[in-house]
Amino acid sequence: MAKPLRIIFMGSPAFAVPSLERLLADGHAIPLVVTQPDRPAGRGQHLRPPPVKLAAERHGIPVLQPEKLTQPDVLANLAAPKPDVIAVAAFGQFLPRTVRELPPLGCVNVHASLLPKYRGAAPIAWALIRGETETGVTIMRITEGMDAGPILLRRAIPIAPGDDAGTLHDRLADLGASTLSDALAMLARGEGVWIPQDDAQATLAPKLRDEDCRLDLAGDPAALVNRVRGLTPAPGAYLPWGGQRLKVLRAQVRSSSGPSGTILGVDGQAIVCGTGTGSVALLEVQPEGRRRMTGAEFARGQRLRVGGRLG
Repeated sequence: MAKPLRIIFMGSPAFAVPSLERLLADGHAIPLVVTQPDRPAGRGQHLRPPPVKLAAERHGIPVLQPEKLTQPDVLANLAAPKPDVIAVAAFGQFLPRTVRELPPLGCVNVHASLLPKYRGAAPIAWALIRGETETGVTIMRITEGMDAGPILLRRAIPIAPGDDAGTLHDRLADLGASTLSDALAMLARGEGVWIPQDDAQATLAPKLRDEDCRLDLAGDPAALVNRVRGLTPAPGAYLPWGGQRLKVLRAQVRSSSGPSGTILGVDGQAIVCGTGTGSVALLEVQPEGRRRMTGAEFARGQRLRVGGRLG
């Protein structure tokens, strides 16, 4: 069994919590957790702590929440525990060189893709949007380039046809935790081999913009369904509707065909719309400011009829 390490853990959202919990279960010493500052959230815009902060507090671990790692005294706070390694999972800030060079074993990151594919802020969403059938996690050394450092360990899983960004997120969070555990055990035993990435094979997964979320009921129905999957549950794919947004939370390819945006039918659960080259069934939607509902419920409430248009 590898010796326990002294680890500073950096992470913020729910994706990172399983990794923190796994390192604690493995018996590593975690003298400090670094996470993002509390941010306003929800309708009341009350300050909400990151999930990693709540997890650290449950275990009595000191928490540091700098706006930037370049702030005065941050490096001293990171150096004081004398970490062997800094483990990072969806932290949300760039690590400057002074931080990267601090621990003897370096700074390792849990990235939710099979690097060098899908470097960037939204790898889960873009893997689904682009119709991938496989993804995974990569443990890599953090360098100056975004997600471009050498790889220590990768593990793949299939993407199920029914996966959306929420279900895939949860599976990858668990896979990331177990893969990070194994990677740190390798480093503790002195067995880690870092393999450079092939930059020629790199693809990008940039932060999602509003235009990425707006649906156009035209073109390949499978591509439309994949976009819905990649954006569910958040930030959500949407259609413009009456000056507001109609979120589309679940969709399905259908065999019929009709002009893009034209309502071809309303069945027991869905609105079926043509895309020009086929059709999609909008199974679950959410009008702005209202609850989730089936497409059929929305159609009845809005008195939508065959031959009308949507979006």
